[in-house]
Amino acid sequence: MIAPTLLTERLKLSHPSQADFEPFAALWQNETVVRFIGGQKRERQDAWLTLMRQAGYWSVLGYGCWTVRRRSDDTYLGEVGFMDSLRGMDPDISGRPEASWVLDEPYWGQGYASEALKATHTWLDQEIPGRSTCIIEPDHSASIRVAQKLGYVDFAASDYRGKAMLIFERYTSTTQRG
Repeated sequence: MIAPTLLTERLKLSHPSQADFEPFAALWQNETVVRFIGGQKRERQDAWLTLMRQAGYWSVLGYGCWTVRRRSDDTYLGEVGFMDSLRGMDPDISGRPEASWVLDEPYWGQGYASEALKATHTWLDQEIPGRSTCIIEPDHSASIRVAQKLGYVDFAASDYRGKAMLIFERYTSTTQRG
């Protein structure tokens, strides 16, 4: 399975491809971008393996990440979507889609993340209704605001690889909590 193409007013979301690698690798080399995503830049090989993982989620899980490009000029902005990383956190969030997003620094604060994620969550609600989660470092206020706009609610604090994390959850309107 490959990701369906999703279009918004300003964005095109598509399946990750080899053509995305150079801007993808550059994004993961930006210290400011990775500050709240583990805090470590990714070398080219690690970026390549991450891109392959993003593409592979689709064939294994039936969901995954999309590459985000601006429709007006095809500029690569970043990636958004869902994964299941078997993180081993407490509480365990495995077995359901975990939302993720990362945009390159020049595109922050322009509503692109919210616009792209609204489209992916509309797709998720139709295709895989139920609960989804996301984890965010407590100091990452911009991502917390994006999650809240999507309907995520902070429900637990946890630790992931030695870092404090907030776990957020969201349910489709037809699914009950619990």
